[in-house]
Amino acid sequence: MRILTFTGKGGVGKTSVSAATAVRLSELGHRTLVLSTDPAHSLSDSFNLQLGAEPTKIKENLHAIEVNPYVDLKQNWHSVQKYYTRIFMAQGVSGVMADEMTILPGMEELFSLLRIKRYKSAGLYDALVLDTAPTGETLRLLSLPDTLSWGMKAVKNVNKYIVRPLSKPLSKMSDKIAYYIPPEDAIESVDQVFDELEDIREILTDNVKSTVRLVMNAEKMSIKETMRALTYLNLYGFKVDMVLVNKLLDTQENSGYLEKWKGIQQKYLGEIEEGFSPLPVKKLKMYDQEIVGVKSLEVFARDMYGDTDPSDMMYDEPPIKFVRKGDLYEVQLKLMFANPVDIDVWVTGDELYVQIGNQRKIITLPISLTGLEPGDAVFKDKWLHIPFDLEKQGQHHRTREYNKA
Repeated sequence: MRILTFTGKGGVGKTSVSAATAVRLSELGHRTLVLSTDPAHSLSDSFNLQLGAEPTKIKENLHAIEVNPYVDLKQNWHSVQKYYTRIFMAQGVSGVMADEMTILPGMEELFSLLRIKRYKSAGLYDALVLDTAPTGETLRLLSLPDTLSWGMKAVKNVNKYIVRPLSKPLSKMSDKIAYYIPPEDAIESVDQVFDELEDIREILTDNVKSTVRLVMNAEKMSIKETMRALTYLNLYGFKVDMVLVNKLLDTQENSGYLEKWKGIQQKYLGEIEEGFSPLPVKKLKMYDQEIVGVKSLEVFARDMYGDTDPSDMMYDEPPIKFVRKGDLYEVQLKLMFANPVDIDVWVTGDELYVQIGNQRKIITLPISLTGLEPGDAVFKDKWLHIPFDLEKQGQHHRTREYNKA
């Protein structure tokens, strides 16, 4: 299943771009689902149809859905929530407050992501188009598998090595103790969510099938936010294969009092094409009426893609590379607009940490690099190069063997 994720600053028109892309995919025979994860759903408005928490048929080969995180939360986390609510209420916490305390930060968004895995496994669709929230929320959404994995792993290990082995003998000792032991269905729910979290990470960072497309306007604030988004998306291993600049005024027509604004747009457009190169930049015009309904979206899609299939890979370069030259091994990350001063790199065990501002990526290193300190990271040509000298590791290994002897 081809996965296309559209994001951008609020108000740039990413919902219209997402919907039009889905329409075009369906016209080309791809069984397509367009899914909105934006809490302020506007996908219904774009199609001029009422959408729900399950896929609604729009036309042949095209379905749409506006995810309701509370429905997904109830379906996936109900048994766990029920158990913890019981425990909190036993401690005197009110029912409503107890319910709220059982929801971990990010859980609502997490269950929206789990739908991606389930739709992929079901094999009902050839293409999935994600219409996401504004950039900041989307970064939080897409980074959830990385962010939550360590916590979910800890919970799973506690269940596996402590709770499960002790639950039966402890439950026989006292009714009071048994009251606090989680039921089997709650333990299984945690295990299932963790396993699916790992799968989601692999699906979204599959650079062959999954890409992100950035929608922006030719305005300074939109450009700056898109630059940050591209840097952080690459940091997390998401491949961006296109930039779409929306709502451009026609340079061939007199725009009246908007003529000055047209000049500003053209100035910023030049900066976008230069700054985001070699990514392809698609220019989308401002229409003289709203893009609402399937017919309008069909016109928009043809203007956007022409005869091109939207599922094609528009630019093919992985954002994270592992390169070996002799005894020198490099981890390379494409961080196009990062300030080298803001980048921190360190290694703990078999994990490489790369942090930019408040965004952190954890990369599991090959076994051959475990325990080896990285050399001085170098930032050049928009790539961060983190070297590891395998010869030094060999020297450390020989020293240890000598000391043992």
